[in-house]
Amino acid sequence: MNQYKKGQIVTGCVTGVEKYGIFVSLDDYYSGLIHISEISDFFVKNPNDYVHVGETIRAIVIDDSDSDSFHVKLSIKNLDYKFSRRKYKKIIETSKGFSSLRAYLPIWVSKKKDEIQRKMQKN
Repeated sequence: MNQYKKGQIVTGCVTGVEKYGIFVSLDDYYSGLIHISEISDFFVKNPNDYVHVGETIRAIVIDDSDSDSFHVKLSIKNLDYKFSRRKYKKIIETSKGFSSLRAYLPIWVSKKKDEIQRKMQKN
């Protein structure tokens, strides 16, 4: 009996990357393949741009194996498949928007011009 079911999100270790997809070890018995078409909704030229051997990733089971096989078909499309080490905070937009940049940009440009002119006068 297969312990992985269609739609289940699983964690596994990348064991190989080929031009046609990514091999993932799920446990001591089961492994899976993420076909290149299941990596992204966009064109994937090289699966190595997405994962590296030894990396732990999450994937979703898109087809469970039959009872004789220990292989499942996996996908990482539309799934946050990488474990991030840092938690990012959402940037809260302020009502000022770009007004601070608009106010300070002329000052920064003026200071830089003065700095360049002083350097040119020294030479």
